Order: sequence, then structure tokens, then C-alpha cells
Amino acid sequence: MRIFNLFKIAIRAIILNKVRTLLTMLGIIIGVGSVIAMLAIGEGSKESIKTQISSMGSNMITIRPGGDIRGGVRLGAGDMQSLTLDDYKVLKERTTLLTAISPMVTGNGQIINGSNNWPSSVYGISPEYLDIRVWGLKDGSMFTSSEVRSASKVAVIGQTVVDNIFINGENPIGKMIRFNNIPFKVIGVLEEKGENTFGQDQDDIVLAPYTTVQKRILAANYLQSIVGSAVNEEEAPEAVEEITRILREQHKISGNEDDDFNVFSMEELISTFSSTSEMLTVLLVAIASISLIVGGIGIMNIMYVSVKERTKEIGLRMAVGGKGSDILMQFLIEAVLISVVGGIIGVVLGMGTTMAIEKILNWPTQITLYSIIISFAVCAVTGIFFGWYPARKASSLDPITALRYE
Repeated sequence: MRIFNLFKIAIRAIILNKVRTLLTMLGIIIGVGSVIAMLAIGEGSKESIKTQISSMGSNMITIRPGGDIRGGVRLGAGDMQSLTLDDYKVLKERTTLLTAISPMVTGNGQIINGSNNWPSSVYGISPEYLDIRVWGLKDGSMFTSSEVRSASKVAVIGQTVVDNIFINGENPIGKMIRFNNIPFKVIGVLEEKGENTFGQDQDDIVLAPYTTVQKRILAANYLQSIVGSAVNEEEAPEAVEEITRILREQHKISGNEDDDFNVFSMEELISTFSSTSEMLTVLLVAIASISLIVGGIGIMNIMYVSVKERTKEIGLRMAVGGKGSDILMQFLIEAVLISVVGGIIGVVLGMGTTMAIEKILNWPTQITLYSIIISFAVCAVTGIFFGWYPARKASSLDPITALRYE
């Protein structure tokens, strides 16, 4: 009953000073709203990054040349020719943690159809590439293993290429196009994927048998990379270790010698981007939390003013038998109420701001339950922390001095 009466007194005091209370709450409202919005943006961007990278092939493992040291200079992937078809064949035969594997060579040039041309890239791969990239066909079919062995001049093209060289809307299947004057027959069109995490248009692509690209475009017998798909995401690290072990044996690398290749999985890429996103989120939340501190200081100030204004009331209560603990609890409840009500309004503001950001700016957002729980917890702690000292001061006033206060 005593607590109930103290709540009634605290609520009445807040209502009597509505404008002052609202101004005091502003710091808490803005702080909580900002924290929720910032966490929602951070979580949304992290999930968006994971989704976009997974769309490239969540279990994908990439092997590239590089890491060799010659004459004291470390050579990059573009300067090396350490991956060959023999490496691809050995990996295909010996790996147990890959469901699919494909060599890859690339070349840049002009895609030409009649008087229309478009700068693009041709990727020389095997038919398994579509399974690795989790990529389907919108129309037509994929080239076969026999077409790879015979180095057939066939191609599967992306939607961006279709839009730019078949401008009249004709069906590209069965049509002949040229890549740097080398004719290719279009046998398939890829499903649209849009831009990846790096802003690269994934639909601006031409796929052809790797044998064709090696012989007719690059005139090279080495591979620029090998891509594979792990059995599942959990076993991707083990697959990386297995590939590294096999290639070290294949390249006769022993002891502490440096690898002349690099193996990495999408999990590592996701982890790197997620870590960066989390750091930015922490930074944004730290900045937004400054408003909570300012709001807490505002509560402490207003409680000091309230103690000064109600000094006679405090003295009278204590003179007629009121306990110091009751006075302490009364002002503490008032501070916590201001903080919690401000927190509720802040949560509504934060959720509204988050939805507005997603709708107007098209930014990915994700409101999490833990951000709301943390906000309420911080509000309660703020009210107790910044309200305790003024409340303690009120409870320690001498009744006679308080009654004489003007």
C-alpha cells in the first residue's frame, strides 16, 4: 500500500509539471530512439551482406594462384601461373568435402551482335559452375561435358548482355554473337542475380567452356582460379584444409615453404564483412548513447530542482512521521517513471524511424528484441543512477531546516 501511494504522489508531481517533464524526457526519447534505429540498421546491413554473399554461393571455395616468393618479391595472383588443369583433375578425384568443382579462366572484350556491341567478360568454366554458384537458367540449356572436351563455341549469357546486344527484344537462344571476333552460339540465358556485395553486376557475364576460352581467347594452358562447393557451410573450413593439403602435395611443397596458391571460403568473407559491420554498429550506438547520458543528466537536474521546490513539503512529511526511506523512494520512483516513459516513447520513435529509413532510403534494417530489452534496461538504470543522488539528498534533509526553507 505504501508503494502504491508513493507511485500516486510521483505521478501527480509529474502531471503537475508536464512541460518540464517532457523536456526532461527528450534526451531519453532521442537516445533510445537513436540506439534502436542504429542497431536495426547495423543488423539489417549485416544480414544483407550475408544474403548477398550467400547468393554468390554460400558454400563456395575459391583457389587462386599467389603467395609465392621469388627473389624476395611476393607475387600476386595476376603474376603467377601456378594453377593448372592437372591441379583441377587431382582435386576432383581426391577431395571428399566438395560436391562440385570447376576450373575458371576469364577474358575481357566486346560482345557483338550485328551493329550492337557491349563490353563484358567471358568466363571459361565447366557445367558444374552453375551448381557452385546456385545459379539457374531462365531460358535454354547449359553446355555439356562433351562440348567442354571438344572446345565448342557455345555460350550462356546474362540478362545485362541480352538487354544490351538484343535491343529489339528478340529471343537470343540459337543466335550467333561474337566475342572479340570469335563466334559463339547462344544456347542459354541465366536467371537475373543483380549486383553483388561489391556493387558488381552479376548479370553482365558470358559463360563458355573453359577449354574454348583457353584455346581461342587466352591461348593459355594455366588456370586463373578453381572454384568448388563444400558439402555444407559447417564443413567449409575442413574443405579448405583438405584442398590445401592436396595442392601442397601436388606442387611438392614441404615443411615451412610458402604456398604458391591461396584458398579461401565465403565463410571467411562473410566473417570479415560482418566484423566490419559490427564495428560500425558499435560506433553508431556509442554516439547515439551520448543522448542517453545527456538525458540522465537532465533527469538529475530536474530532480534537484524538484527537491529544492518541495523542500517545505519534504520537511512537513518528515515532521509528521514520514521516514527518510519513504522520501528516498518517492523521488526515486519519480525519476524512474520519467526515464521509463521516455524510454517507451523512444522505442516507438525508434521503430517508426527504422521503418521510415527502410521505406524511404531503401536501406536494409532489422529490429531485434534484444535492442528493445537493452533500451528499457538502460532507461531503468539511468533513472535509478541519476535519480538516486537527488533522492538521497531529499531523504537526508533536517525536518526543522526544511520547514524554515523559503
